[in-house]
Amino acid sequence: MADLSFNRIEGVTTYLNSLTEKDGNVIHCVNVDTYPFGGMTKRLGYSTYLGTPDNGTVNTLFSWTKNDGTSLFTYRASGSSLYYSAQGTGAWTICGNGTIGNGAHVSYGTLDNTLVVADGVGSTRHTTNGTAFTDTTLAPVAVDISEYQNRIYAAGTASSLFYSTTGTATDWSPTSPSDSSSLFIPGGGKLLKIFKGSDRLLATKNNLAMYRWDGGDLVDLATHLGPSSPYAIGEVEDFRFWINRLGVFTSNGGKPQLISNAVQNQFYNDDGTGIAGSVFDTAAGGVHQYNYYVSIGTVTDNLVGEQISNAVLVYDYKHNDFVNYRFANFPTAYHSYKDANGVQQLIFGDATGQCYTANSGNSDNGVPIETSMQMVVHANTPFLSKEWGYIEVMTNPGCEAKLQVASADTFQAASKKWVEIGNLTNGFSQFRIPAESARGRLLFIRIYDSGSTKPFTLYGINLTYNLIAR
Repeated sequence: MADLSFNRIEGVTTYLNSLTEKDGNVIHCVNVDTYPFGGMTKRLGYSTYLGTPDNGTVNTLFSWTKNDGTSLFTYRASGSSLYYSAQGTGAWTICGNGTIGNGAHVSYGTLDNTLVVADGVGSTRHTTNGTAFTDTTLAPVAVDISEYQNRIYAAGTASSLFYSTTGTATDWSPTSPSDSSSLFIPGGGKLLKIFKGSDRLLATKNNLAMYRWDGGDLVDLATHLGPSSPYAIGEVEDFRFWINRLGVFTSNGGKPQLISNAVQNQFYNDDGTGIAGSVFDTAAGGVHQYNYYVSIGTVTDNLVGEQISNAVLVYDYKHNDFVNYRFANFPTAYHSYKDANGVQQLIFGDATGQCYTANSGNSDNGVPIETSMQMVVHANTPFLSKEWGYIEVMTNPGCEAKLQVASADTFQAASKKWVEIGNLTNGFSQFRIPAESARGRLLFIRIYDSGSTKPFTLYGINLTYNLIAR
């Protein structure tokens, strides 16, 4: 018998031809992380973060640390209010002058120890104490805020990009000695989002056009691959990530680059079971510790044919891999911040008004985490039948994962008849593949669990097989 080992397990790949890709290709992956390098681990869970001051959808989460380095505030926008939490542990409290448009998202920027916020509906406001806001005289109503070149920039509700006087967040007078002014972003559409990249300010429009401003020259990037949702943009190492109807894109100031080939049929496919069109304009996203998270709703890729509800697409920047999460509470806003103890935390909110702290514990706030990953094996000979012998799996001892296999001659989801093999609690597990799955051109492997005691880590798999002559 021949041996076939998989000691370099990568993220999910459903768009590329799995019969021409390497053996052991992961074709379905829910609630696992690509950790350690070459392996897979069940993701951690989450618990509640603070209380629920209202039952409105949490649309925005952000934080601000004052220049003293110790005064920390976390903020949430839900319902028609902007709330703060002192040091990120105090109860949610409505900010002074904290009424916002009902259901509005809030953008923010900081300059000169001043926090500026805007909701795209009411007055732009600022605070120096973190708890009470003052309407900013002459500042425009803005859909987005960003600091750039020692000014606060504000994207207006149409196509004008405004900026404050140099060195101050509160002086928006165009009269000398003040030098506040604006520039017009040409072309169709209106301003959607502004952000920095490679020491340039990127201005995007809702027709997905992108422009680059360096303080003196405005450059049309001649692209319509910008973000479709202003709430799903994350940053790692000066690279920005976002989604639109064509996939996940990244840029650090130049033209956007598509990075989501591995999971393109979650965005669109011939069966029409990808991300719903309405999601693209409002999807929430964010970055935490080199992972980009974006809430994509219910999807069914047309390769495996299994639906993922409340799906979160996760891009691992370090490994250049994608996986899917399914949270018990669907995230509507994300934020990563350094807490008062210096620990980087990921928090997210949901549609009920509750926020959560992620990446801790083995359950989703008490709900067991259901995990499933599938791999396909063709032994580099997809057109020849095999006699499958033994399967050996290396995991962490004591885990609650279980193993199933299914042999088939085609890649149709309906042709897979899963056979339960056993649990993987011993750490090293060896099984004879049952007779009902012992012959076929393809072997599908499924590892799953729904426990909340000890997460599994998959280190590697070995198979034995014989080729069957024609």
